[in-house]
Amino acid sequence: MDNTPYSERLSLLYGLCLAETGQLKSPDDMPPHDAQDAASYLACYITFQAIQELGRSPAEDREHDFDMLSVYQAFAMLVFVYLTLPLGEEGIAPDISEGAIVIARTLFGELSDEELAECVESGARKFQLVGDAELEHLANYRQDLDKACIAFVIAGTDDDAPFDKEEIVPLFGTMLGMLCEAFSG
Repeated sequence: MDNTPYSERLSLLYGLCLAETGQLKSPDDMPPHDAQDAASYLACYITFQAIQELGRSPAEDREHDFDMLSVYQAFAMLVFVYLTLPLGEEGIAPDISEGAIVIARTLFGELSDEELAECVESGARKFQLVGDAELEHLANYRQDLDKACIAFVIAGTDDDAPFDKEEIVPLFGTMLGMLCEAFSG
């Protein structure tokens, strides 16, 4: 692996994913951004991919199981945190609160402001529960999600990676499914 700074890897992957989804026509069209913007987008991208992998529909969940949207929010925030942790080595400290709002607006743009606030607050509580839990299975979950996030960045930005980022998406689907199960009921 080369010595490309992690923030540049996030930026590159952000551009690649924008291009993949048709939101970017050429590299010259790349919107101005920082590492936090890239991580916010990538957290949403990964979460959307995981939701699709599970065959779930946020629109249906909004109608029949609104609380599930906060599970998606919590998952996206966990991904965001794990994507941004290595930025500390470059002296970059992302704003978690701002990231939560950007992620919620991106994931759930069709929600009213009141519904969006409810989703962010409930997602933050779930995020905190998972983050603070000392149970071994949740510690393992956090560790596995951290590894999956870093593997995704490496796979998407290193031509010599032994796997493609698409090969990691089913893992994110499984991990989101575990979180959905933990908070369903």
